[in-house]
Amino acid sequence: MPYQQFHVLDDAANSRYILVDVGDEEAISRAEPGGESQVIQAGLIDYVDVRGADATERVLVHTEVDPSYEGHGLASVLAKGALDSITSHGYRVVPVCPYIAAWLPRHPEFAAITIRPDSRHLRAVAELP
Repeated sequence: MPYQQFHVLDDAANSRYILVDVGDEEAISRAEPGGESQVIQAGLIDYVDVRGADATERVLVHTEVDPSYEGHGLASVLAKGALDSITSHGYRVVPVCPYIAAWLPRHPEFAAITIRPDSRHLRAVAELP
């Protein structure tokens, strides 16, 4: 399964990153998070933002890959895309999701932006619908 056909989009309106199977570059140019498009959602990471002292702290809550895409390493592709987005926005990451918490130690390039969850983060997660 070629990873080039998968792209990670920040669907900020729904507080989630989505992994889309676009198949080709023309489809990704039409993809709009939260809108009608020609893409297939292969996975997602839900998040909630918490205001930190010096930066937004993006709490990654849940990671999921569609069962038809499991076993191909796409959760890692999704995690890397989400962390690249978090980095590019100057945010910090708070791994509450067990998958992300296990993934981050294997990717030291994100250590400088990773913070441990505290009561503020857990309260924000508990308040999610």
